[in-house]
Amino acid sequence: MTIVKWLWQSSSDNRLQAILNTIIGLLEVAVSLSSVWAVQRAVDIASHNKEGNVLYSVALMGGLILCNFALSISSVWVRNILGIRAQNRMQRNMLGRILHSEWQGRGSMHSGDMLNRLESDVNTVVNFVAETLPNAVSVVALFCGAFVYLFSMDHTLAMIIVVVCPVFLILSKVYMGKMRQLSRDVRESDSIVQSLMQESIQNRVLVKTLEGEEMMVDRLDGQQQVLRKKVVKKTQFSVISNFIINFGFALGYLIAFAWSALRMSAGSLSYGGMTAFLQLVNKIQNPARNLTRLVPQFVRVITSAERLMMFEDIPLEEQGEPVVLEGTCGVRFDNVSYAYADDLEHPVIKNLSFDFKPGTCTAIIGETGAGKTTLLRMILSLVRPTSGSIYIYNKVERKIVSPLTRCNIIYVPQGNTMLSGTVRDNLMLGNVEATDEMMYKVLDMACADFVRDFPDGLDTELSEKGGGLSEGQAQRICIARALLRNCSLMILDEATSALDPQTEKQLLKNLLQDNSHTIIFITHRHAVLEYCDASLSIERLHE
Repeated sequence: MTIVKWLWQSSSDNRLQAILNTIIGLLEVAVSLSSVWAVQRAVDIASHNKEGNVLYSVALMGGLILCNFALSISSVWVRNILGIRAQNRMQRNMLGRILHSEWQGRGSMHSGDMLNRLESDVNTVVNFVAETLPNAVSVVALFCGAFVYLFSMDHTLAMIIVVVCPVFLILSKVYMGKMRQLSRDVRESDSIVQSLMQESIQNRVLVKTLEGEEMMVDRLDGQQQVLRKKVVKKTQFSVISNFIINFGFALGYLIAFAWSALRMSAGSLSYGGMTAFLQLVNKIQNPARNLTRLVPQFVRVITSAERLMMFEDIPLEEQGEPVVLEGTCGVRFDNVSYAYADDLEHPVIKNLSFDFKPGTCTAIIGETGAGKTTLLRMILSLVRPTSGSIYIYNKVERKIVSPLTRCNIIYVPQGNTMLSGTVRDNLMLGNVEATDEMMYKVLDMACADFVRDFPDGLDTELSEKGGGLSEGQAQRICIARALLRNCSLMILDEATSALDPQTEKQLLKNLLQDNSHTIIFITHRHAVLEYCDASLSIERLHE
């Protein structure tokens, strides 16, 4: 019931397409049953069992064929135009949910698995809501309409054909339970394969330098073998189940053929009537067969819905208007401790009190694993302290740090965080309204004036991870991007690690020249200390 409720709520953007597909499907049912009547009438007229004009009957059949063509074209148009819109909207909503959710840190989903869900599972859900359900409505309508038509011609045959349907519904229920588990296994294995491929591509330089190409290919082959085995198991079950169901339908058709042949031989059924009989039996059996084929689609959508609902299990960050503090801000830690949820007895940071005063430059130093990055994540409100409080303040007010105070912070993470696109695209991530003048100003401040020498300047195309730039150039553009936020509190996490000493010195001089920023450095380079007003040494608490 929870899944049904979620599907209904998530289908709001797909309902127009679902309604149009339902209307088109019902019109196709009407045209299909009308075609049976038109064929029966034309055959009876041609065989002189009924009075009428043969040419008029053929023209009527032609008109129904044209109507069917028009409905088919309409169906394709609705599916291709509205379908992609619905899929895009759901992906956009899901991505927005992920980006606004709390940062998960350790134990979070793999990015490859997330992408797999955003692509395959979203596509499955949208197709189910917008196409499969409307198709189910038209299938049921065709089944009922064909049964009523056949019942009006022969009560006994209609009941014989329909009576086998409950048997197949019972079999479908058993089939659905087993297929649901098999589908879930296949989807999970497919996500692992995609995650492995994504990591291999993202880290191909590392793989090449460690000469690990064959190892990564072998790992992929191993996971693909697991996936193939699960697909084979699912396919075997599906083939056997479909054989049993189709055998039953074939037997029913054979009974209907024999019954109508006997009646025609006895003179109680015309040739046109026998033609209608066989068409109607098909139009009863095909919907019933299609309903059983819907079972795997129901299974897939349940599996996909469960996987997408996991995104909604991640709590959202605090939402609301950003809390902007005027002037230069500082950050104060008041007896702060932090421990991971799965290891509360061994805190990473314990009883830390420290004041990063407004307008000062502070270096955070310490060995790897001591908790320096965790400290920054608490300032950024990506994680919350286990105990104690963290405040951001200016001369007149102070606020407990939260996602809403993040608007006061410039953050430059360690490593290369360039995106594919132009230099301009990357800078606009810091400020979408930035002018060329503003961009060149921060590039100069970040010692990234080399962009002026590029043939296309700000419109120079960059590949993934800033391909074509050195690590030092990429770092400086990342710093310039952050400066476009025009916030007073700046956090630099090893952001100058790829710069030579002279460039680093000039960069720090530019940042510190007017004391308009409160700067927090995480660094292993003790040379940075000479530019700082204070330092905070973090020690590892546990081995």
